[in-house]
Amino acid sequence: MSRKTIPRETEKPKKLTRAQKKEIDAVIRKYKGDGKPRTAQATIPYEAIYPDGVCRIDRRTFSKCIAFEDISYQLAQPETRTAIFEHLCDLYNYVDASIHVQLSFLNRKVDPVQYAKSFEIAPQGDDFDDIRAEYTAILQKQLASGNNGIVKTKYLTFTIEADSLKTARSRLTRIGLDLLGYFKTMGCVAHVMDGQERLEVLHGIFHPDGEPFRFEWDWLAPSGLSTKDFVAPSSLCFGTAKTFGLSGKYGAVSFLQILAPELSDEMLADFLKTESGILVNLHVQAIDQTEAIKTIKRKITDLDAMKIQEQKKAVRSGYDMDILPSDLATYGEDAKKLLNKLQTRNERLFMLTFLVLNVADTKQKLGNDVFQAAGVAQKYNCSLVRLDYQQEQGLVSSLPLGINQIKIQRSLTTSNVAVFVPFVTQELFQSGAAMYYGINAKSHNMIMLDRKQARCPNGLKLGTPGSGKSMSCKAEIVSVFLTTADDIFISDPEAEYYPLVKRLHGQVIKLSPTSKDYVNPLDINLNYSEDDSPLALKSDFVLSFCELVMGGKTGLEAIERTVIDRAVKAIYRPYLANPCPENMPILSDLHQALLDQHLPEADRVAQALDLYVSGSLNVFNHKTNVDIHNRLVAFDIKELGKQLKKLGMLIIQDQIWGRVTQNRSQGRATWYFADEFHLLLKEEQTAAYSAEIWKRFRKWGGVPTGATQNVKDLLSSPEIENILENSDFITLLNQASGDRKILSERLNLSADQQKYIDNSEPGEGLLIFENVVLPFSNPIPKNTQLYKIMTTRLSEVVEL
Repeated sequence: MSRKTIPRETEKPKKLTRAQKKEIDAVIRKYKGDGKPRTAQATIPYEAIYPDGVCRIDRRTFSKCIAFEDISYQLAQPETRTAIFEHLCDLYNYVDASIHVQLSFLNRKVDPVQYAKSFEIAPQGDDFDDIRAEYTAILQKQLASGNNGIVKTKYLTFTIEADSLKTARSRLTRIGLDLLGYFKTMGCVAHVMDGQERLEVLHGIFHPDGEPFRFEWDWLAPSGLSTKDFVAPSSLCFGTAKTFGLSGKYGAVSFLQILAPELSDEMLADFLKTESGILVNLHVQAIDQTEAIKTIKRKITDLDAMKIQEQKKAVRSGYDMDILPSDLATYGEDAKKLLNKLQTRNERLFMLTFLVLNVADTKQKLGNDVFQAAGVAQKYNCSLVRLDYQQEQGLVSSLPLGINQIKIQRSLTTSNVAVFVPFVTQELFQSGAAMYYGINAKSHNMIMLDRKQARCPNGLKLGTPGSGKSMSCKAEIVSVFLTTADDIFISDPEAEYYPLVKRLHGQVIKLSPTSKDYVNPLDINLNYSEDDSPLALKSDFVLSFCELVMGGKTGLEAIERTVIDRAVKAIYRPYLANPCPENMPILSDLHQALLDQHLPEADRVAQALDLYVSGSLNVFNHKTNVDIHNRLVAFDIKELGKQLKKLGMLIIQDQIWGRVTQNRSQGRATWYFADEFHLLLKEEQTAAYSAEIWKRFRKWGGVPTGATQNVKDLLSSPEIENILENSDFITLLNQASGDRKILSERLNLSADQQKYIDNSEPGEGLLIFENVVLPFSNPIPKNTQLYKIMTTRLSEVVEL
């Protein structure tokens, strides 16, 4: 079909920019230079694609396309896999004989050079450029070892016949909404594609080198071009029987000859695991149920007639009439079973065409790719046969337009068609500000996430000692530091983060009775909250502080709370009148304000505070003298005694709250890593503070992460249990048997998923992000500077 017979998709010319005119001129020179119809365009079998995504194939045939994402099928619970399979059966049964369905699975290579550049962290001329270069090298190495250079997409195209475009649009919209409902029940993200998206997919198939797609609907009328001009390849050649040429590359289309008595739900997944450019298509055409039953009954009648003829022949020849040809007996039994399925079960009959398109740079590479695909078919007792002298028809049928020009079909029931499950394992590869979190152990693709995009970015890292919790935290800290401008706080009970923080020019605050680093627990941020009074919130912290100081199982009495609140208001009065650092109160001011009330309850609280004001544990009775405003701050509380450690952890949490509220007004996120998280959950006050952080941090731009050994620490009370419930990012490393059982029940982990947290190597396990569960590994090369400043193994630390 020449370009002139193609209806235009839009007729309203609009004013174009100079840059747009240059791009259009380039297309015109490329596609209209000789003034002759292009054979490449003639192969593109549609008349028009409209902005709403409707494709007009011919006068009465129209199609639309749905793009859908992968879901975790192969590692899911058996009941979940069964449910997905049943939903697929329902989807196919919904499709009647008037709807043609095409499932397309495209593995398309992108430009490896440009793709690798997207992972580069640009140098900034500071002291961290060597770390940026090393981190970039690690990412690009993981990229090369995986197959992230191949973009995997999935489409479902549905085709109908209608008398007019208006009628077709109405029916296609209704069918699209119904199909989206089936995808939703399977937990699959899907959307109906618009015209621009469909053209981009066609452009990607015809330009396997990854040439960028440039197109705007406003360009069509001024340029006199059609959409075909923007997607057509530079050349197509169908001169041989078994291959064809496509834009300087070689392609071949084959069909799957289904010979196996039983089909596996892993066959399609194995085809898609290949790291070469491949396009798999399933054309599914439903047969009217009444017509299907009539056809099978006729076949049974024909087989019975043949059986009678064979019996007569046997009697005339003088041998046993029960001896029949094996094929006749087998086909007769199969036909009767098929009829029984259609009449007594929720099964329908479909005609299936299974096509595989391979594209490669050379004939030799193409031959190897086809041989590899044939090996997958042979594994499941099927055969992959090249389409001789039908390569052009095969290419047309491989385009996600809903056209099937290959009449090689196999009749299958609903359940047999649904066994080609289009799901393998869900990927986590987000764009934008996503950070690296390891390698998908199932697909070997990189895991790129932006936790701030989650419904709730709170995180937990759970694992036995030596499983790699601290290394996982440090790797995430490096990613945050190098790729964002966010602030990072660390609670470090074991003094493990000093080398990393120092190398990143962060502030390590060592809190101990002998340290000269001081943090004032009474520091207040006047921008503490938009809804609450900063003084009221600070008073609540001071009450928790005094409750820890006084101890006791009953906590503070009502009168004691009143005198503390009164003292808090008194000591902050000068600062609120003139908020300068010199007017910031310290603990001795609180102590004196309590004594000035001359009440027994106030004296009792003051006496309890005396140890921390003028006694041997007066480390918190000083003004802050460290750079608390550094973007990377680690609190080293290893040498705090038992009494001071409780207070120290509470003070750290309050300092972080202050920074979070301050950063919120500046639009900056604040990350908080609490190592040995179980220490914070032991005491009622710090546990309550932690639960509050997990509830409220999200609204303030906070991203908290707790690392602990046992999940039992998170189940000790309903309030603490909310921390687990409110975490959409969970890293499960190697787990003890008891913890593994609890996690499997709470997080609904399948037996296959549990294998990844049973005796796993350090840095390996399961990553849970919202409703996605992925097995992962996060290897960091030992010969790198990053590994040396992150490792906590005694032998390696000693070597440093």
